[in-house]
Amino acid sequence: MAEETTPDIREWRGLYEATVRIKEISPWEWMTEADVFGVQNPETGELGFVSVMGMLGEHYAVSLYLGSEGIHGYLTLQEMGPFADPEDLIQIPQLQASFENREQLDKRDREVINKLGLKFRGRNAWPWFRSYRTSFFPWFLEPGEASFLSVALEQLADVAPRFREDSSLLEPLDGEGYLLRAPRREGETLLWEDASTGIPPLDAPPIEVEMGLSKVEALGQLPRRGVRLEVDFFMFPAPVRDEGDRPYFPHMLLAVDADSGMVLGTELLKPFPSQEAMWGSVPEDLADQLSGVGLLPEKVSVDSELLFQLLEPLAGEAGFELELAPSLPGLETVREHLLQALGE
Repeated sequence: MAEETTPDIREWRGLYEATVRIKEISPWEWMTEADVFGVQNPETGELGFVSVMGMLGEHYAVSLYLGSEGIHGYLTLQEMGPFADPEDLIQIPQLQASFENREQLDKRDREVINKLGLKFRGRNAWPWFRSYRTSFFPWFLEPGEASFLSVALEQLADVAPRFREDSSLLEPLDGEGYLLRAPRREGETLLWEDASTGIPPLDAPPIEVEMGLSKVEALGQLPRRGVRLEVDFFMFPAPVRDEGDRPYFPHMLLAVDADSGMVLGTELLKPFPSQEAMWGSVPEDLADQLSGVGLLPEKVSVDSELLFQLLEPLAGEAGFELELAPSLPGLETVREHLLQALGE
């Protein structure tokens, strides 16, 4: 990954000014998380979707869900309701501005506030900004992110008072359309106007699987035993930071003997250079695990449709049965023990 870069003081000043304005307006007094509208990034054309949190009076925040992955992640979270896992929220691509207690802030946050000569006092009064990306730990904003979040907050300052007067402003059109704040340039002036946008289709990059033919052939030479494996690939909730990179959550490829519960293989993979590349490496990594223990299983059970699709070609070439199972009881026990050990 590239070296971290930070917004310049001009970007920070604009963002803090917009955030202070939102605190003065306090839109969470009449807006809920479901009162969503879109904003188009005037620099890139990217869409973001603004959602306000804080009506319960416990935590005040504004999220800008980014692109198709962001809005679909938000909608999935809304459908899950109280059954949603808090970890699911931080996996949705978004930029967030929230109001925290001073002790929540990092040294880097306080340094920016000091450079700007700003003063904040009290509980839930200190602006706090973070960038959320799938498979990564919430981290400091980069240039461009600060500008887009600032623009979104400025548009919230326009939309929120109008919504208070007319709640139909944010009613979805035909259940699908959103109000969109769209930029238009006239000479050097940037103007904003109301438009509408549908829910963009989920545009997930393709996963390309690469595996050397020699590894598949080597699997075919392994002794065939009546072993049933349970295999899963999941995010490990312990952030890791390599020098110069933003912290990430590694993913674990775990293979367990379904009958004995014995762990036959574990490997932690990084979401670099992309999450799709990481997923694409899973079949080869499983082949390496099987070669390492020197056996070809009779059956491999998984409970993820994506993992099933990725391993299907390997199963066909190597000659083992692949099953999409409703649950993996042996593996779940091992995973719980791993996570409990992590929490100690």
